[in-house]
Amino acid sequence: MTRIVGSSGADLFNEAVIRDLSDTEARRALVHKWGQVPEDVLPAWVAEMDYALAPAVADAVAEAVAAGMTGYPSFEPGGGALGRAYAGFAARHFGWRVDPTQVLPTVDVTAGVRLAIDVLSGPGAVVLPLPAYAPQLGLPEVCGRERWDLPVEPDAERVTIDLDRLDRMFADGASTLLLTQPHNPCGQVYTRAELEGVRDVVTRHGGRVVSDEIHAPLVLPGAEHVPYLSLEGAGEHAVAVVAASKTFNTAGLRCAQVVVDDPATAARLAGVPIARNDSWSPLGEVAAVAAYEQGDAWLAALLERLDGQRTLLGALLAEHLPRARMRPLEATYLAWLDLRAYGHDDPAAIALERGRVRVAPGHDYHPGLAGHVRLNIATSPERLREIVRRLATALG
Repeated sequence: MTRIVGSSGADLFNEAVIRDLSDTEARRALVHKWGQVPEDVLPAWVAEMDYALAPAVADAVAEAVAAGMTGYPSFEPGGGALGRAYAGFAARHFGWRVDPTQVLPTVDVTAGVRLAIDVLSGPGAVVLPLPAYAPQLGLPEVCGRERWDLPVEPDAERVTIDLDRLDRMFADGASTLLLTQPHNPCGQVYTRAELEGVRDVVTRHGGRVVSDEIHAPLVLPGAEHVPYLSLEGAGEHAVAVVAASKTFNTAGLRCAQVVVDDPATAARLAGVPIARNDSWSPLGEVAAVAAYEQGDAWLAALLERLDGQRTLLGALLAEHLPRARMRPLEATYLAWLDLRAYGHDDPAAIALERGRVRVAPGHDYHPGLAGHVRLNIATSPERLREIVRRLATALG
């Protein structure tokens, strides 16, 4: 039984559980993750969880569909119910005070990042730390900017931002840092001191930060998420882009949020032509509000499950792939594995061909980087054991 504190401050006792989807259920529900592989292949690649929806979210969406809520969203100004729901969630989980009127809906996090760069950023290059979530690699070009890569040394113990190099990049004309925190694909959480160092560099050069915080609710025990906008002075140069979708498995419902901490910035974003930001779903709003307002018990159970999965992964790697290297997994359900010791430039391709398990190749996140994969642990313990066993057999 999980004990949590609800939004009213009262203790809530519940028996929230994470239900594993069967293979048949997963193929029907997760048409991308499971539908893109043959039946003899175990999928551990794209960031979807092999778990049934949180009941509160499933019930809210079913009720909305039954009511025929399949038209346009309300386009309600001033944050509305979605802004209020996220503000409450942020206060409970991060101790972060968000103005609900400065929470703007958008279709997904990638679209929110693109909107922020298009509307708020100068014409200079976008700095992208590598490895990075694969769709981010093409975002600067889509926005008409150059991409300047800021790679992390593969042998570094932590994923950190090289502040000296970042300083030089802004001095040379970069205008924006695209920050992903918690980090995807490395699963690490930036500390307050690390974020304050970034803030100081960006402030010194009059730059901008777009902080992708979609994985913020998935920080595991032992680490703490610090919202970038919670730093003193960050609201003047930054926005955060958030969503319930990764935490509650609702990416297909198409609703994220851009959060700002400056009225003038909020007005600029809200005032864009409708064609630039018009495609979020009313069902996505319903799901997000339900997740933010009623999902705490389920989220607590999810974090407990993922904490167990990361412990299990560590034991499985020690047993089956002892030469694999992995930084401590502090957040997300995505493990970044360094498999260079096994001698394959593209271990993901070898795993698929010889082991019939699909993991994401490292070069999708860091072009030119050999020997790495991203592995999704948000599945059952039994499947995770089989995934690692197959990966070890393939790399043999």
